[in-house]
Amino acid sequence: MRALHAVPLGITAVGAAGLAYAAGFEARSFRLRRVTVPVLPRGMRQLRVLHLSDIHMVSGQRKKQRWLRSLAGLRPDFVVNTGDNLSDPKAVPEVLDALGPLMEFPGTYVFGSNDYYAPRLRNPARYLLERMSGEHGLNGRNDPAVGVLRNPWEGMRDGFDAAGWVGLSNTRGRLKLEDLEIALTGLDDPHIKRDRYAEVSGGPEADADLSLAVVHAPYLRVLDAFTADGYPLILAGHTHGGQLCIPFYGALVTNCDLDTNRVKGLSSHQVGDRRSHMHVSAGCGANRYTPVRFACPPEATLLTLTARD
Repeated sequence: MRALHAVPLGITAVGAAGLAYAAGFEARSFRLRRVTVPVLPRGMRQLRVLHLSDIHMVSGQRKKQRWLRSLAGLRPDFVVNTGDNLSDPKAVPEVLDALGPLMEFPGTYVFGSNDYYAPRLRNPARYLLERMSGEHGLNGRNDPAVGVLRNPWEGMRDGFDAAGWVGLSNTRGRLKLEDLEIALTGLDDPHIKRDRYAEVSGGPEADADLSLAVVHAPYLRVLDAFTADGYPLILAGHTHGGQLCIPFYGALVTNCDLDTNRVKGLSSHQVGDRRSHMHVSAGCGANRYTPVRFACPPEATLLTLTARD
């Protein structure tokens, strides 16, 4: 009888230990991923691009802030921030402070839903149910942000703009490096249906040395549009790499309609005879109400862009 009583106690202990690991260690075990992407025209010099996403800053996260500041030591050619910087309305000054050293480099950004709206407590099982039902984000429902606390995102935007970073919310822009011009096309967050592809359609700009596509959430409608228009590289975030993954299996959810095989890292997307490289950042944070990661540590990515094969 005592052995039978010990079984649920053992399960509880293992669960508690797993939760402590996921919240206390892995969620704060920041990593740098390095990836090489062959997308440049022949003869063009290599470019080092730092891809940041899903910082989800909560006021007081000092270790995360120190780590973000340290990334400036990589000295990238430019920085791409694919959104969800906030998970706390009070954290805008800390985001700007943590990214301050990186804002000394050229950069560009788009916002995600958590930049605009404060997070809400949700049942984690809902993400699994959304995957089974095929419903993600708004998906035709009423705006879930109605009545929800709005973040002071304008101050963050103004800080990025003042540093010379290029905002790409349903618009185009350019980064001028020493000897190169990078054309950029970006969308506002598809997860809350703020994307307006018709406003930026038309494909890469012929007079630029390189054209990139940038978006927060990698929904298939967006990936299809960018790929059909001929962008060589798409950068996105949003998925957290699955956040809670199963070792030797991978992610269970992506929080959008992207398949789990492409939940993070470098992959590709094909439409007809056109193919784009795609990099989805696993992100370096988590929603303040689910501050855990398992088999999916927080990360930033240093992309080395090289000449096409």
